[in-house]
This record gives sequence, structure tokens and C-alpha cells, in this order.
Amino acid sequence: MPGAALTTYLFVPATHTVRIAKAFASGAHAVIADLEDAVDASDKDAARQQLSDYLQAWPAARELWVRINAVDTPWFADDLALLKQHRASLAGVMLSKTQSSADLQRLDCALPVMALIESAKGLLALADICQHRQLVRLAFGSADLSRDLGCEDATDVLAPMRAQLVIHSAAAGLLPPVDGVTFALDDPQRVQTDAAHAARCGFGAKLCIHPKQVGIVKAAFMPSEEELAWAHRVVEADKASNGGAVKLDGRMIDRPVVLLAQRTIALAGKH
Repeated sequence: MPGAALTTYLFVPATHTVRIAKAFASGAHAVIADLEDAVDASDKDAARQQLSDYLQAWPAARELWVRINAVDTPWFADDLALLKQHRASLAGVMLSKTQSSADLQRLDCALPVMALIESAKGLLALADICQHRQLVRLAFGSADLSRDLGCEDATDVLAPMRAQLVIHSAAAGLLPPVDGVTFALDDPQRVQTDAAHAARCGFGAKLCIHPKQVGIVKAAFMPSEEELAWAHRVVEADKASNGGAVKLDGRMIDRPVVLLAQRTIALAGKH
């Protein structure tokens, strides 16, 4: 599936488009020009114009996304107009505070969509949201969600909510969801711990807010040497069995195990 190997999405404020090239130079798989949280209300129009000017010459081959403001904000209509004007230059759009498939329906821009789930309403509407034809991925907005729920933005507290995104993504055949931001800029161990936990839980990527987080997140989503070696052995054993049942290291290897091994090898080969 296109985009399956993208594990790092790096935000860049739309008010600082000069940083977009630097963001890609950091090794990020995708960059998200942010028109929402990173831009003050008084700067929305200027940021949108700056991004529009920048996109005039942007090569469509690069994985550049735009996070736009929620559908119930006064900036949504102008954000949507920007998407329609420059959709040939963009890889996709992230919709802030997605709460229903009706929200996605208003994104009439013919671009792949990443729905940012940041509220209780969004969680409860996941089954509906995941059926939208343009949706390719869910993303987890832990900070806004914790505020909406009145709980701590902590890994253990939000574990049931994260699980919902993983379950609904798998059931709908979407790419594995994207985990939210780690705000600790000077704590690489925290970034590594958060990213590794997300990977173990079934997330396929993570949002980053600084270039120095990118390499840490990439490594966390990479299969370990042991996992990769095991995957190669599973695939070879499956080939030798001609599709029949096979036992490897005392464990029966069935089709789901083989598919997981193939996905592990593919992930390692695309980083």
C-alpha cells in the first residue's frame, strides 16, 4: 500500500516555509506544513499566503502534506481553497479535530486524507470516519484529546484510546495509524520510549515536531536485527514447504506469521 513505509511525519509551521527543505534534509519521510496549532489566529491569512507562494514551485514528487484548520473554524474555507489550488503539488491533507465522516466529506479536494483524532466525539465516530473513500490514515492527537477527556496525557492513561485507532484502522484496511507528538525536545530517551511503545502497539508512524526527533523515531519503528533475521528464516521455511505447514524452532508457521515476516522484511528494506 502506498505510504506504508512512512514512519516519520515532521511538522513545520506554515509561517516558516524555508524550513520545509531543511525538514526533508533531516531524513523525515514526510513533512506537514502546519496551518493550525503552529499559527496564531492573527497570522492565519499571512501563513496561508506564504504557503501558497511556496507551493507554486514545489515538486509534486516530495511527500509534503498540509494540516488545515478544523471544519468549524473561520479558516477552513480558505484552507480548502488553498488545497484545491495546489493539490498537484501535495501528497495529502491532515484534517484537524476530525469528528465525523461529514467533516471529511467537506474536504472536496481529491487528496489523500489523514484524519487527526483529538476528541471524544472523534473516537466514538471512528467506524464511520474510517469508511470515507479518501481516508488513508488516522493520527492520534493526544494533547487535545486528553484535554477533552479531562485526563492526563500519559501513555498508560491513553492506552485504550490508542488501541481504538489501531483496531479501526486494521478493520477498515487503512495504513497503521500515526502516533501523536512527544513534546519533550531535550529528552531523546522519552522520544525513543514513546516511539517504541507506539510501534509495539500497532502504530505505523509518529508525528515529530523537531528534526532531532526524526532519527530516533525511525530507529524505533525499524525491525531489530533479531526480528529481521527471524523474518528471513520464516520466509525461507515457507518457501521450502511449498505452502504446506512447517515447524520452525518448535513453532508452527502459518499464513499470518508468514505475512508478518514479509511485512517486516519490506519495512526494513524501505528505510
